[in-house]
Amino acid sequence: MTIDEKYQRLLALIGAHKSAAVAFSGGVDSSFLCYAAKAALGSKAAAITIVSPMLPQAEIREAAAVAQAVGIEHILIEEGGIDEKVAANPKERCYFCKKIEFSAIIGAAHSRGLNAVLDGSNIDDLQDYRPGLHALQELGVISPLRDAELTKADIRALSKQFGLSTWDKPAFACLASRIPYGERIDKEKLARVEQAEEILRNAGFRQFRVRSHGNIARIEVAPEERKRLFDEAAMDALSRSLKSCGFAYAALELEGYRMGSMNYAAQA
Repeated sequence: MTIDEKYQRLLALIGAHKSAAVAFSGGVDSSFLCYAAKAALGSKAAAITIVSPMLPQAEIREAAAVAQAVGIEHILIEEGGIDEKVAANPKERCYFCKKIEFSAIIGAAHSRGLNAVLDGSNIDDLQDYRPGLHALQELGVISPLRDAELTKADIRALSKQFGLSTWDKPAFACLASRIPYGERIDKEKLARVEQAEEILRNAGFRQFRVRSHGNIARIEVAPEERKRLFDEAAMDALSRSLKSCGFAYAALELEGYRMGSMNYAAQA
């Protein structure tokens, strides 16, 4: 199946629902899904974003900008606290979090008369440890990108073709993924990570994570970006900035950024 055939299949899958809400984080996949939902359903499509301590303010701003550019209605749901099952941070944290957040999205969608809730999982996501996918299946959430057999590369290519600003946006995961399983999550830790990652973003890094290990910040940047840190003055300045966020130590992951690196540690 060609990439264009996959896209036409996607439009047909979405259109069959007559109306739908997209669970919208502002990332590459959900941004593209918003575009496709708007193309397939017009005013019968909406985007819903959960505003929580797990999602950086920068991502919320970018999501709002994408929704405006696409022309899709954008609904924000405030989620001020962290559920106890999520805060305990077990290995199944993502399952509990998705169950809570998507239940809220489903409620908001149904209250507006929207027939289906769509999420941006693509076919590549099946290769990683993603307990949250089980929660979506239990709730009846539909994953049309996966059903249309679209890969991440397909989505980026189509996003570029349609002029979406997110086509080359680096991969992102919620801030809770920066904290090792078993270590309790709270708003203060999430805010510290968010502040630290904003420092890396402002320094011009594109693909990065600040993994929080107690009072240690473990920095991951894309392998090709590591050379920017091999300068004493740059390392000293970054160390001071990260420690100003509340960390006592700043360390560099020598292999660079790896998607789901906390999962590897949990499986070791």
